[in-house]
Amino acid sequence: MTTESTVTTGAPVGLRESKKQETRQLISDAATRLFLDQGFEQTTIAEIAAAARVAKKTVTNYFAHKEDLALDHQDAFTGSLAATVADRAPGESALTALRQAFAEAVTDADPVAGFSGPEFARMVADSPTLSARLRDLHDLREVRLAEVLAETTGAAPDDIAVRTAAALLGSVHRMLFDRIQELTLAGWTNARISDELAASADYAFGLLEEPLAGYAAGPSAGPKVHQDLML
Repeated sequence: MTTESTVTTGAPVGLRESKKQETRQLISDAATRLFLDQGFEQTTIAEIAAAARVAKKTVTNYFAHKEDLALDHQDAFTGSLAATVADRAPGESALTALRQAFAEAVTDADPVAGFSGPEFARMVADSPTLSARLRDLHDLREVRLAEVLAETTGAAPDDIAVRTAAALLGSVHRMLFDRIQELTLAGWTNARISDELAASADYAFGLLEEPLAGYAAGPSAGPKVHQDLML
């Protein structure tokens, strides 16, 4: 969720796949420029295709929905909380892992946390379609978090504890994301926002300490290592 292009790195890809990635990026860049220049709602798929010098069908083949052209980090966004909990250290609670991950995201001014830049934040705020889609993405992120919490605790996906914990953790992240967007639109620099959000996040997550301090902590690494050494 940013105006900056994302370049995927990793294992070498074939010529055909490389060409597909280039085309996708070309379309995304063209769409972003148009969205920022004239607004998301006012921009058509036909205009994007013309700017990228591809067929209109090519645009829709790469991006099923117009919103996908603007919210380019949505997969990383919806899976971020679940991934943090799944990858947490042994014995670490879900709250502790998410709190630390958010602190690091604020330090890094991570776009997934809400640091999208003023032009992009304004584009989203001015678009009913993008604003609605962003709310849906927050909801989906909470659902994915609940799925991981259920797996971690061995509870059913509809367990009240799982759903409550996911709702509380998801709501704090949603509130903090919105706060970053608000301050961005108010003209604050990323550095100033980071300072403000460090304190705000500390307070918000602190409110969850009592109900969620040890929730989904799982076994610690210590006893298991000791047991292995005794075998």
